[in-house]
This record gives sequence, C-alpha cells and structure tokens, in this order.
Amino acid sequence: MRMILPPLFNASARRLLPNRWDFVAFPLILCVIVLGSTGFHQTMAPLSTLKTQVISLDPASLPEYALRTILRMLAAMFASLVFTLVYGTLAAKSRRAEKVLVPILDILQSVPVLGYISFTVTFFIALFPGRVLGAEFAAIFAIFTSQAWNMTFSFYQSMRTVPRDLIEVSRGFQLTGWQRFWKLEVPFSMPGLIWNMMMSMSGGWFFVVASEAITVGNNTVTLPGIGSYLAQAIAERNLGAVGWVILTMTLVILAYDQFLFRPLVAWADKFRMEDTSSQNEPESWLLDLIRRTRLIQKMFQPLGTLLRTLARMPLKLPLPASGKPATPAMGRLADVLWAVLVILGTCSLAWRVVSYVAAGVSWHDVWQVLTLAFVTLLRVLLLIALASLVWVPLGVLIGLRPRLAEKIQPLAQFLAAFPANLLFPVFVIGIVHFHANPDIWLSPLIVLGTQWYILFNVIAGASAFPNDFREAAANFRIRGWQWWRKVMLPGIFPYYVTGAITASGGAWNASIVSEMVQWGDIKLKAHGLGAYIAETTAAGDFPRIILGIATMSLFVVLFNRLLWRPMYAYAENHLR
Repeated sequence: MRMILPPLFNASARRLLPNRWDFVAFPLILCVIVLGSTGFHQTMAPLSTLKTQVISLDPASLPEYALRTILRMLAAMFASLVFTLVYGTLAAKSRRAEKVLVPILDILQSVPVLGYISFTVTFFIALFPGRVLGAEFAAIFAIFTSQAWNMTFSFYQSMRTVPRDLIEVSRGFQLTGWQRFWKLEVPFSMPGLIWNMMMSMSGGWFFVVASEAITVGNNTVTLPGIGSYLAQAIAERNLGAVGWVILTMTLVILAYDQFLFRPLVAWADKFRMEDTSSQNEPESWLLDLIRRTRLIQKMFQPLGTLLRTLARMPLKLPLPASGKPATPAMGRLADVLWAVLVILGTCSLAWRVVSYVAAGVSWHDVWQVLTLAFVTLLRVLLLIALASLVWVPLGVLIGLRPRLAEKIQPLAQFLAAFPANLLFPVFVIGIVHFHANPDIWLSPLIVLGTQWYILFNVIAGASAFPNDFREAAANFRIRGWQWWRKVMLPGIFPYYVTGAITASGGAWNASIVSEMVQWGDIKLKAHGLGAYIAETTAAGDFPRIILGIATMSLFVVLFNRLLWRPMYAYAENHLR
C-alpha cells in the first residue's frame, strides 16, 4: 500500500533537497575547506622542517607556495578587519581617545614595515617554541602592518561622515550605540572599506618577500611561499623564475578577485545611500550562484540568524566624538586632565628618544636630517599632486560605471600588487645609460606602489555616490567643470582625503627603498631622508636610524595635522 504524504510535508521536504546550484557550489566550498586545512596542517609542523626544506625554483612548486602565501595574506586581512572595527570605532566615538589614537595611527603608517619584524619575530617564535606556527605568526604580523592602516583610516572617515539625517533617524528609532554601529555605521562604511581591503591585499604583496624570510639572531627562517620563491629567483638572477612568479601572481589575484572581492562589491551595493537605484549594478557570478542554492542557504541560515540577533542586542556604546558631555564643567576638567596626561606621556617618550640619540649624534647630524626630510617632503607633495591629477578623474570614470569597474578591478589589483622592486633594475640601467639625475628619476619609484590608494578610494567614493544626486544634476543640466566643482568633487572628497593620507604615509615609507637602489654592483642614491635611513640601517648605526625614523614620524604627523586633518574636518562639517 502506497503512503500518501500531505502536500505541506512534500513542500517542506523539497526545500531541504539540494538543487542543481547546490551541486555546483558544494565542490567550491569543499575545495576551500581542504585547501585551508592543508595549509593549517603545515603550520603545525616542527620548526626544524624549514631547515631541511630548500626553496625550489621548479614551477611545479608554485601552486603549494601560492596557497601558503594567500593563506597568510587572508589571515592578516582578517586581523586587519578586526583591528579596523575596534580601533576606528574608538577613534571616531571618543574625543579623548581620538587625540591619542589618530596621531599614533599616523606614526604607525610612517614607521617602515620592515622595522616591525625585528621587534616581533623573537616574541612570536618564543610564543610557539619549536613550531612553524611562530614564524607564520611573525610573517602574518608583518603583512598585517602593510594592510591595517588604510583600512582603519577609511573606516574612521566613514564613521565621522555618516549623514546627519540618518543619525537622527536612528535616534528616532531609539537605537542603542551597539545597534546603530551594526545597522547604520558599518553598512555605511562598507563600499569604502571593501575597496581599501582590495588595496590592502594588493599592497601586502610588496612585503611578502621580507615577511617570508625571517632572521632571528644569526639564523634565517625561510617560509615556503611566493615571496621566498621570488627572493631566491632574484638572488640567482633567474629571469625565467621571475616570469613564473608574475604569472602565478596574476592567476592568484584573478582567483581572489572572483571568489572574494567581486562578490563583496556586489553585496555591498545594497548599502548605497540613495532613493533611486542605478540601472548598472555590479554583478558577481559567485554571489548569484550562492543566492540560487537551496540547501547551502538552509545550512547558513542559523548563522545569519545568530548575527542578526547579536546586531540587535541593546548594548551601550560611547557617544560619537561630536557628542557633548552631559555636564560641561566636568567634561572640560576631564579634557584638561586627559590632555595633561597625553602631554606628559609624549614628553617622557620624547625624552627617552632624545637621550638615546644624543649619545651618538651631533647637532650637525640633526640639521642634516631635517634638511633631507624637507627634500623628501617636497618630493612626496609633488608626487601626490601629480598622482591626484591622474587618478581622480580616472577613478570617478571607473566608479560611476560598475560594468567598467568589473573589468578594471582585477587589472588595478594586479598593478597595485606588482612588486615595485622588480622595476629597480630597469630604472638603474636607464638612469646610468642616459646619465640622468637620480634625484629626479628615482622619485617615481616612491609613488609607484602608493598611488593606488588614491585610485581605490576615489573609485569607492564614486561607486557610493547616490544615483538620485546624479539624476538631479542631470535634470538641472549641470555639466562640465561646474559638475566637477559642485557635484562630484564634494561627493568623493572624504574618500579622496583618506586615499591621500594613506598614499602620502606610504610614500614616506617607500622612500626608504626608493631613494637608494642597487642592481648588481651599480648603486644609485637620491638626496632625501629615505636614503639616509637606508644607509644608516645598512651600517647598523642605531642612534642615527632612530633619529631618521623619529624625524620621519614627526614630519608625517605634522603634515597630516596641518594639511589632511583640516580637510577631514571640512568634509565632516560640510560634505556629509
């Protein structure tokens, strides 16, 4: 006898059965899980295995090396995202914390990334003694320091420029600080944050070489990866192996563009602040595939429910930095006490630095370093201005056309990720052959890797620009220069400031490896603070190294305070 099931039961059962899209998506998910578990298993191996593993230039080894490198970069990206949400929120919501955290962020982005390694390697190796995991954490931290700062600046800028009418709506709905953070501030920051995540992933490639070859005392720990493969290829001057690295990088960038960033860009399009929708929305075949699945969506539904429940919890967070204290007298007293503590802490730190440096340098050295810093400052200003003239119009053109952005996105990521040190031989040979001036022709190397911060942030600003504003400008027949001056430049200005801050900080950092370059026996040097730090580092002159880095940090902080912070304030007060 055949049992007849009720129609409701049949419908419920069918919703639990996989459809054809599930059969396509499941292998992709399984591949990600297998690759991740394989990489994690290798990190738990004894540290002694790295001494027996020799970096092979056989192209067949590149898939495994690429897996290890991309897992490190993704781990650093996750750490950078957590750091961004916590640090950026504290800086944006607390007036007192902002006075300390933002200058610290200025200093952190000006300190050479390679300088972090010497202070952290011993700590991580000791944290996981005898395990590859300690060296892996040291490499991840080095990549983290190349990714986190621009993401934090982007998130901080977004939180400070949330439109006031949306804030009033959140107050009308009586949202707590926690609820407003997840329901308004994080969604509003998503377009800019995702494009800065792309830039961070691309920028991390430049430091992969240094992060995968770690020196502890007299011992060097070489982690398998694309960076160590490239370092070996350069050491052996194997141009064929360098070509294989470039091909592998291209394939890896295309892979994580398709499987990570393009779905994120398409998903974040729903957070655009507009009343009318654009006809050209960004698309992602992977996001469409996941949305069409049946069983996979059911599997992830509990996780989505949990996240939504957490976002709705009535937890309290501090008032925004612009919020007024309940008792003005007590607030002013607290501000004064906090300012005194900050000044005392700064003076104490400055005294320690001066005491250490004074033992090994003279006033002539100080004057020389200040002069070289002004030379590098002029170089950075000129290069940022030229990069802005080029990339702001192109960024707006790309950002306003999602279809074009989909095509340009992987190319831009590849150009931003291309290691600038591979171009050093070209510049050295060209300068020597044409007897050119190194002070002029080494300068483009400074902005070669940092100009993309401007492009990516302008694209983010243009892509987040409300479509109804564009339609209003078209209806009022606003065109030409008036359209740029009254419509588009004010709309992307907060994003441009974020890109320019991170680009200028990165340019100061890049000057250390760009103002003095070498290929074989040929060495070229341009006058500037970067070349001074590079020379003193090679000589192991620690007082002069600290003098150079402290001067660079001072110039970056003053430069940001005198130029970029007033621009931030203008964007916050007039362009929200």
